[in-house]
Amino acid sequence: MKALVWHGKQDVRYETMPDPEIEDGRDAIIKVTSCAICGSDLHLFHNFMPGMMPGDILGHETMGEVVEVGKDNKALKPGDRVAIPFQITCGECEQCRKGNFSVCERTNRKAKLAEAAFGRTTAGLFGYTHLTGGYAGGQAEYLRVPFADHTHIKVPDSIPDEQALFLTDILPTGWQAAVWCDIEPTDTVAIWGAGPVGQMAIRSAILLGAKQVVSIDFLPERLSMAAAAGAITINPGEESVKERLDALTDGKGPEKCIDAVGMESHSQILPEHLYDRTKQTFMLETDRPHVLREMILLCRAGGILSVPGVYGGVLDKIPFGALMNKGLTLRTGQTHVKRWTDELIELIEDGALDPSFVVTHKAPLSEGPSMYPKFESRKDNCIKVMLKPEMEAA
Repeated sequence: MKALVWHGKQDVRYETMPDPEIEDGRDAIIKVTSCAICGSDLHLFHNFMPGMMPGDILGHETMGEVVEVGKDNKALKPGDRVAIPFQITCGECEQCRKGNFSVCERTNRKAKLAEAAFGRTTAGLFGYTHLTGGYAGGQAEYLRVPFADHTHIKVPDSIPDEQALFLTDILPTGWQAAVWCDIEPTDTVAIWGAGPVGQMAIRSAILLGAKQVVSIDFLPERLSMAAAAGAITINPGEESVKERLDALTDGKGPEKCIDAVGMESHSQILPEHLYDRTKQTFMLETDRPHVLREMILLCRAGGILSVPGVYGGVLDKIPFGALMNKGLTLRTGQTHVKRWTDELIELIEDGALDPSFVVTHKAPLSEGPSMYPKFESRKDNCIKVMLKPEMEAA
């Protein structure tokens, strides 16, 4: 089969790889009909996340058709149309029984590596470093799905790929970020980052009844997309985030703040930016946490910080004293995808939510290596890339 393969920093290749095979009775093999490039994939593209090895297949936003199932898999059959959550879940461990699917205790086959990095293991993830199991990803023509009798979302025929694909990651990620804010009708929700996850968080916060939603980003095309959903927009390159948020909240700051940026945030404050870049260069810091710092300082006392943005390692100069003394609540973690998918499917079918708006570029899988830098640089207003293996013959 053909797949997108990681070979090092900014080196993604379209190569022939061995076809996946059934390895366990709970497995399934799917023929990929659609996959996507995620902002989290860019962390791998820049080699910011440890644990990648040359030859690893990328991708964790994938859907398709079941073509083969293991002998113990009674939940699926060939022909089923499924979206695949980005985390692999057993459905049986203590964490899965609680709905904490992103920290499944059984699916990370390299749990010792995760324990060394994080103190405890997390779930296995598709296409996302050997810290999370080293599983092949879904930017490929075929994907083996371990624990597939639980690691799947059955997709109704009424929902096209352009909508269903995003049930695998960015839609439930934005939804969870908003749910964790405990939004009340009087709340202002400020969302840093208007990329795909930020866009989903904006729409989720509006659906959940926020008084006003504020989108903060540098890119006009992203802010236009946010404004189209009903968000107030702030471009930090053109105005002070603090002054504008104060003006919108009678000087008190937003009650709820969402970091949809994560480890590669950019600061307009030159000393802060140079500090983080220097620390990264000398491997004294792995992540640039400008947004997290700013949220802590600007959030209203007693507020909630929700962090869906991915962080990989060690941060510096976090104003933890402000977080503690202001009585802020911090909620974060990889998304528990299957906890939310039933209600999200219902919202899509009812027409209340259409995640397909985020797709700005569709391309054959073979163009994946050229789409990575385009997505990274936002050329041609590129906000979300959808890859279609079946386009190869066109």
